Amino acid sequence: MMRKVGMEASFAIAEAVKLADADVVAAYPITPQTHIVERLAELVANGELDADYMPVESEHSAMSACLGASAVGARTFTATAGQGLELMHEVLYVASSLRLPIVMTVANRALSGPLNVWGDHSDAMATRDCGWIQMFAENAQQVFDLVLCAFRIAEDQAVLFPTMVHIDGFHVSHVIESLSLLEPEVVNKFLPKYQPPYALNPDKPLTMGAFAAPDLYTETKKPQDVALRASKEVIIQVWREFGELTGRHYSPVETHRADDAETLLLTMGSFGETATVAVDNLRNKGQKIGLMKLRLWRPFPFDEFREVATRVKLLIVLDRALSFGGPSGPVCSELQAALYPLEVRPKIISFVGGLGGRDISVETFENMIHRGLDRAERKEFGEFEMIEVRE
Repeated sequence: MMRKVGMEASFAIAEAVKLADADVVAAYPITPQTHIVERLAELVANGELDADYMPVESEHSAMSACLGASAVGARTFTATAGQGLELMHEVLYVASSLRLPIVMTVANRALSGPLNVWGDHSDAMATRDCGWIQMFAENAQQVFDLVLCAFRIAEDQAVLFPTMVHIDGFHVSHVIESLSLLEPEVVNKFLPKYQPPYALNPDKPLTMGAFAAPDLYTETKKPQDVALRASKEVIIQVWREFGELTGRHYSPVETHRADDAETLLLTMGSFGETATVAVDNLRNKGQKIGLMKLRLWRPFPFDEFREVATRVKLLIVLDRALSFGGPSGPVCSELQAALYPLEVRPKIISFVGGLGGRDISVETFENMIHRGLDRAERKEFGEFEMIEVRE
């Protein structure tokens, strides 16, 4: 059913796409996602993946090609990073509005300027409102699993939304790790052949993405939002089925040592693994610290987040992107908005760090938690604080 291998995370993504038997891959190379599409090109050239590989002239063209491929019923995949994701930006909205189940991995990368090819979450935050389902992986095993789940979720007849799987550029994309690959027969059982309900067909003409005047536009956007929010039920069900099949379980919000915690640290992406060690160290010193990790970013898991967050007194949030001129990091702002309607809610301390690929060590996480506790004691619940900024 499974075989253990050592593999770079980018190659693990390509293996997942191969096992999913994708029909079309349209992509443009950009650091740090290039290894993904290079490997897919190799698999297609070698005959290991029977797909059309389209080496286009830009990321904008890549997503445009994905629109056409998905619209005619092809199982479609692409990958990008940083500036490439932003060049796709306008087309991302078309994909979600047309309800095209494209799957894309994003090797998250800092945005210019200055030019930087290393990872943070600037690109992810810039596209948070584009109408895609979005989830974050921490390591090679998770991204392999979540890409397979992404195809199943996106193509579900009750969903039909494009789906992004985010990984941290270099911290995950270029790291060789041990992981378990699924055998084709297992994947075929979990991920059946895509049956598009509204594929373009010259024998049965239909219109996609037609013009909508002001008297109709709002009525198209409201059901789109309702449908995206409703997709969470399918996401949870697919993750449940995947867990039963593989023993690897995922949920919208995941925790570590949070049951009796008085303070929670919240992270997204690969730095959650480092944070786990810091939380364990502080636990061993008698401090009631826990960890919460957001797996599902869109649709936002309001119920799951609130259920965990309202059990603690203090929530310390790490953002890996700036909201320029704003009161906190973008993730923290969303958490504050999610908790605002509740009468009982934790105090929140906002930190921003790990920008442009800068590492955050176990010691730094411990210091950040101590700093958050100190600020809470002083009732300093103001604007965000950047960590480890050199004077």
